[in-house]
Amino acid sequence: MSELAADGIPVAVTCRVLKIARQPYYRWLARPVTSAEQVAAYRANALFDAHRDDPEFGYRFLVDEARDAGQPMADRTAWRICSRNGWWSAFGKRKRRGMGGKPGPPVHDDLVQRDFTADGPNRLWLADITEHHTAEGKLYLCAIKDVWSNRIVGYSIDSRMKSRLAVTALDNAAARRGDLAGCILHTDRGSQFRSRKFVRALNRHHMTGSMGRVGAAGDNAAMESFFGLLQNNVLNRRSWTTREQLRIAIVTWIERTYHRRRRQRSLSRLTPVEFETIMHPPASQAA
Repeated sequence: MSELAADGIPVAVTCRVLKIARQPYYRWLARPVTSAEQVAAYRANALFDAHRDDPEFGYRFLVDEARDAGQPMADRTAWRICSRNGWWSAFGKRKRRGMGGKPGPPVHDDLVQRDFTADGPNRLWLADITEHHTAEGKLYLCAIKDVWSNRIVGYSIDSRMKSRLAVTALDNAAARRGDLAGCILHTDRGSQFRSRKFVRALNRHHMTGSMGRVGAAGDNAAMESFFGLLQNNVLNRRSWTTREQLRIAIVTWIERTYHRRRRQRSLSRLTPVEFETIMHPPASQAA
């Protein structure tokens, strides 16, 4: 947009063609994410992935793993990042209380500012990850919701919470919805959404990333409401023996109950599928 503006094309025209609002663009101009912040985010993400896979590793081992993952840095830099986030060896210093340290630095600006509204499909999406225990171990779900209709447009389920979980969910959504140019995807600062692979996937689909602030749970409250329903209606209803049992239950509830049977007040008592069918030409909707 900046290059087009320099060539004399008004920002309003570019936004209208891309079907995005002007305010997020001007907010980005006022305080863009710098290249140094992006490098710091990628380094922190590589260290966090290595720490999560091998919690007994100290920072000297983590920095080797980060280098192998394509994020070289000095040992002192790795120590500073690990120290700031509380990523200590399981055999060394005690971990901080809470959810495992501070969130990593953002790779996107907050373009939503808690305004979870959209005037059409594929304008604003939300994404988040949840987990649940089974007798075989944890199962992770990454879901993506279109705030216009509250429909879950894409999701991915896996036994590991790696960046591919988020990338697969995004690719799944893109395959269902088609042209996504200008669509904003808002997430928290989880390492999966800050990963280089996920950022590349956003660029591949011509989407714009957005991230909430630190310590502001309300920045993605609209997505948390969906996970609350999933928790009450599926996850907590019984004990799950295998991951496959839970996976089938999640998919069945999303596709049969949430999309086609659960009416929502915000949609004038329509289900997400009914709302999209009525408010948008069926030919443009995914199967």
